[in-house]
Amino acid sequence: MQPPPRPDGPGRPYGPPGYAPGWRPPKQKSGAGAIIGAVVGVLASAFVVLILASALVKTASRPDPVSPVALPTYSVPPLQTDRPSRRPTSEPSQAPTRREPTGEPTSRPTTPAVNRGLKNNSLYRAGTLPTTTCRASNASIYNHTQFKALILKTGNCMGKSWAPALEKVGIHWTAPGYMIAARKGRGACGDYPAPGSNVPYYCPSNSTIYASTSAIAREYGSLGAWNGIIISMMAHEYGHHVQNLSGISDSWWARMLDTSSRSTRLALTRRHELQATCFGGMFMRAVASTYPITPARRNTLLWAYSHLGDPPGGPRDHGTTRSNAAWFRQGYTRPMTYQCNTWAVSGTSVS
Repeated sequence: MQPPPRPDGPGRPYGPPGYAPGWRPPKQKSGAGAIIGAVVGVLASAFVVLILASALVKTASRPDPVSPVALPTYSVPPLQTDRPSRRPTSEPSQAPTRREPTGEPTSRPTTPAVNRGLKNNSLYRAGTLPTTTCRASNASIYNHTQFKALILKTGNCMGKSWAPALEKVGIHWTAPGYMIAARKGRGACGDYPAPGSNVPYYCPSNSTIYASTSAIAREYGSLGAWNGIIISMMAHEYGHHVQNLSGISDSWWARMLDTSSRSTRLALTRRHELQATCFGGMFMRAVASTYPITPARRNTLLWAYSHLGDPPGGPRDHGTTRSNAAWFRQGYTRPMTYQCNTWAVSGTSVS
């Protein structure tokens, strides 16, 4: 992988992971075949539910083969402020005595400088995202106007979640732009959707998320009527925006330009992508109570990410299905920003 050098930071688009080898959403059937298929599908679904339930029980009883837990004992240092640590217990009985200046300047505590690195970024002190009200509509992903409105609405929810978290640790927040076409268009990072792809992507050059509603519907429409899986992928793209604002993307890109090793660059890119997936999981957890995300829908999300990963023969730049599932689950079940620190774990957790 040889990314084009850009003195002003990363320029290529960042998209979500693709389908895993040998798995695609089921195609829709029609006519008599659809009726027969529906009957068989109901019986098969019941069987699958039993298998999945058994698998979930077994999974819960044994450790996960991929453990992305980042710094579980991490403690968030308190931010320094100008407020006194203690308040006086009583009002002074008389005006305080005026002191003559000693000639030495009086020092005032200041807020710590923002760390824009990879492992110790200030973002990791932000903690969890606030619970955010974001009620999903029954928008049809096959209707451009409805689907576009859904993307913009949930994008606004993402801003309500991430803005206070970033500003709390001194990271200036700005909303990303959105360019959403019914079919295709061209932006600062090239065509959207990108050639050979149907997925949305984030362009760091102008902090914009690009998407084609018809392409996304083609790619993910067969996943079912619930649009939460698609919105979680838009949350992945918003995660790239968070990386951009915090300086993580610039630091990642500098590391990319410092090496000519293809394997090293792919490993760095996997850490970058899997972190965005973890941030996407954090957002879905923040809106779980109002979206709403029921326990069944939560399991659907976790199941979906166990089928998303690097395709066979393609570049190993988004991670395996196990890694994608583990990091999405990490963000959803341990929704603290430091738990998404993919730069502080071993290579086996970001394979």
